[in-house]
Amino acid sequence: MRIALAGAGAFGEKHLDGLKLIDGVEIVSIISRQAEQAAAVAEKYGARHSSTDLADALARDDVDAVILCTPTQMHAEQAMACMDAGKHVQVEIPLSDSWADAQAVVAKAAETGMTCMVGHTRRFNPSHQWVHNRIVAGDFAVQQMDVQTYFFRRQNMNAKGQPRSWTDHLLWHHAAHTIDLFAYQTGPIVAAHAMQGPKHPDLGIAMDMSIQLKASTGAICTLSLSFNNDGPLGTYFRYIGDTGTYLARYDDLYDGRDVQIDVSKVDVSMNGIELQDREFIAAIREGRAPNSSLAGVIDCYRVIGDLAAQLAAQDGWS
Repeated sequence: MRIALAGAGAFGEKHLDGLKLIDGVEIVSIISRQAEQAAAVAEKYGARHSSTDLADALARDDVDAVILCTPTQMHAEQAMACMDAGKHVQVEIPLSDSWADAQAVVAKAAETGMTCMVGHTRRFNPSHQWVHNRIVAGDFAVQQMDVQTYFFRRQNMNAKGQPRSWTDHLLWHHAAHTIDLFAYQTGPIVAAHAMQGPKHPDLGIAMDMSIQLKASTGAICTLSLSFNNDGPLGTYFRYIGDTGTYLARYDDLYDGRDVQIDVSKVDVSMNGIELQDREFIAAIREGRAPNSSLAGVIDCYRVIGDLAAQLAAQDGWS
């Protein structure tokens, strides 16, 4: 499986580190807005091609699939370009920054027949897999999820503390993880409400947000998000269920009394990004839909679109 990766920043390198561990995978091309960065990352990971233009990778006959770690605003258009070029594509979360664009990508996948997967990593973290396996077995049912997604990002910086050329978004990017995971663990979302705090004067985005969700099973979810949090960073999930309480911190899992649960045997790795990439490669090889396929995650974007409309109506913001 010959891979091109577009977006050689902090998250792109996490994918490249995971891809190195998968048998039969070759990293062929690295695309970045900066030629020097593309060349340096290509050299580091043994790719024979680098460029500042995704079209250069799509024109190559030695590229089977593309992983997009580019700015959110480019995801939908680039995903469709990949499929038009006959390449399978994994789009990092979020699929798009509008409901209309998400629907356009679904239509393109149906038209081309190419595999299109979205990087909803929480489905692959061993912690959440462990909980999901209990749910599927009938041993656990979620009554409530309480989720905190906190960063300190008052400047436009990436995960490495480097300046970003684009602006992140609490709803379309970070809330997408939890909205999809809640539906994955409980059932379709039937009600959703949101409020947001003031916009940042320079970034032009809300820095704080509160979201409530209800699933068809009756389970509820409360999600708090902030770019103003000067403290421990990341996302913390509390599952409150009928037979237990679990606390998930990325790939690690604890019970309700903060005793760690061994999830090392859940899958072949403890790295959710690597497991996500393994699923992408396996789905292509086996000719099947991947977990976090378009069909699997598209309802998440319907819900986000509804929430975006609510926020616009509340505050006159887009």
